[in-house]
Order: sequence, then C-alpha cells, then structure tokens
Amino acid sequence: MLPEFEQRRVERLLLQFYDRRVLAHFQHNIRLSHIIRGNSVTLVELRRRFDDPTERTRSPIAQFRLNSASGLWSLHWRDHNRRWHLYEQCAPARNFERLLAEVDRDPTHIFWG
Repeated sequence: MLPEFEQRRVERLLLQFYDRRVLAHFQHNIRLSHIIRGNSVTLVELRRRFDDPTERTRSPIAQFRLNSASGLWSLHWRDHNRRWHLYEQCAPARNFERLLAEVDRDPTHIFWG
C-alpha cells in the first residue's frame, strides 16, 4: 500500500496533469482519472460511449509502480492482450514527476497512440 503522504502527493500531481492534458472544451467527452491499488497507480482515460453518451469507456494508459524496498517508481505500458510491461525507455526513478512527464511526452507513442 502506498504511504499516505506519497498517495496525496501523487494524486495532487495527477490532478494538475489532467488539467494540462485535457483542454476544458473537451472535458465533457474525455476525462483522465486514476486507480490506486496497493503500490500501483493506473492512469486511465474515460470517454463517452458513442452508442450511449450516459456511459463512459475506461482505457488504461499507463501504470506506475512503487517498489517499497528501493523507493523507486517504475513505468509500465499495456499491450493489446491487457498485460503490463516495463517501459524500458525510462529507468525507474524516485521522482514520480519524471515518469509522468515521460507519459505526457510519449516519444514512442505507446501510451497515447
């Protein structure tokens, strides 16, 4: 489980990221959110369904995992079989912001397509 202080810090950083990433006039159709489970934080995109705009689809974008022993965050991407893989373009880091910035930049187009 994430330490409470770290969880609050990560959630604050993610909320700031969401505001930057999704322009206000698109937020009625697209939203970003996250799921915290144990030591992992999964970034998800929520989109309105075309056939039922009252519902949203949820697509995982990236997953951040905190190694409790080392204190390092690692970044993971999801394949078409719904399996998570270590993103090897960016080494694990103590700095969560560094990994979040890599997802935002997405130089390999593996997160945003």
